[in-house]
Amino acid sequence: MTRWQWLLGKLTRRLWWRASLFGALGVATAVLSAFVEPYIPWELEAKIGADAVDGILEIIASSMLAVTTFSLSVMTSAYSSATSNVTPRATTLIMEDRLTQTVLSTFIGSFLFAIVGIVVLQTGAYGERGRVILFVATIFVIALIVVSLLRWIDHLTRLGRVGETTNRVEEATHKAIAERVEQPFLGAHPLRDPAREVPKSAGAITANCIGYIQHVDLTALDACAEAADGRIFIAANPGAFVYPDTPLAWLDAKGKLTDEQQNSIRTAFSVGTERNFDQDPRFGLAVMSEIACRALSPAVNDPGTAIDVIGRLTRLLGLWAESPPAPPDEVRFPRLYLPPLASDDLFEDAFMPMARDGAGMIEVQLRLQKALGALGGMGDRAFAAAARKQAQLAIDRAERALDLPADRQRLRAVFRQAAPSPRRTKKTPG
Repeated sequence: MTRWQWLLGKLTRRLWWRASLFGALGVATAVLSAFVEPYIPWELEAKIGADAVDGILEIIASSMLAVTTFSLSVMTSAYSSATSNVTPRATTLIMEDRLTQTVLSTFIGSFLFAIVGIVVLQTGAYGERGRVILFVATIFVIALIVVSLLRWIDHLTRLGRVGETTNRVEEATHKAIAERVEQPFLGAHPLRDPAREVPKSAGAITANCIGYIQHVDLTALDACAEAADGRIFIAANPGAFVYPDTPLAWLDAKGKLTDEQQNSIRTAFSVGTERNFDQDPRFGLAVMSEIACRALSPAVNDPGTAIDVIGRLTRLLGLWAESPPAPPDEVRFPRLYLPPLASDDLFEDAFMPMARDGAGMIEVQLRLQKALGALGGMGDRAFAAAARKQAQLAIDRAERALDLPADRQRLRAVFRQAAPSPRRTKKTPG
């Protein structure tokens, strides 16, 4: 995905974009009903008066204005609920909910259709057949409103709730991991040890701002490498925090690194104030862990949600563990090199915060040890070692926080039982 495709994807997920499209469609439908009248080949008797259509349009306009205002207040409450009860990082997914955007856009489009229809109708622009066309379009809009209301009522019962929001975070994380499993290095060569693999003659391209890498345009970087007749070694994956003088990449090419080459390569890295789920699987794991930590806080005291999150994280990391090695012919950018996602980082983002906050809860620690034991029997050696490391850290914290000796003994027994036995190992993906 190029930078412009990524920006267009972000744009189309905004509420105002879909609302504008539906609004323009509603206005166009009302206006075209007057202009297409001379081109209708059939004859109709004037059985539909202007007053009949006008009354229906007034009802639609007044009711859609009230329903849209109510729906916006419900959305605001859902955002506030997700921020306080789940995590602020999950609010973005609720704001990008397609069903919510479609329903609200339908209400706004219907409102604009009714307003424009009333205005054009009062001007006398509709003839006999034009009023018939407008009436048919109005019936269609009413049917669309009814369907949207039924979908909206069903959706309101789940919007902003902890379980629904957690599902959205899991889906977004699953999508990011699945895409990374399919292309572990995003079509580039693996860069496993930058200290040894990056030539000393390569010039560093550093960041000129402070923020998180949200997207890397590998197509643009490959074009830059081809223009310079060299190779580009990417220093950081999406989600990394950068600041001035942080290396974004190294260019290994003949001649001195020019300012134009630096600017071209730097532009391929989209840096923003927040992380997103698109190319950053670690962010999704961290947000899932935040949900568990919020549930484990004394103000909420909901260990059941934390246990549920542990199960979801086990599924997500299990997907990554079972990823097959990428065949060499999948390298689409032969001049680019990208570092892999480290298993230690994935496990830290997923389990370390809740192991710390839930250290004194035996039910959470038992489920955590069982999950880490299951993950320790999957993946390659680095993956299993990362699972074992987090299991050891979790039990060390728990033994300091648990007061009852029986709880500590039970947890230690589960730790020994869940410890993965030596088994086959596979190559690291890529």
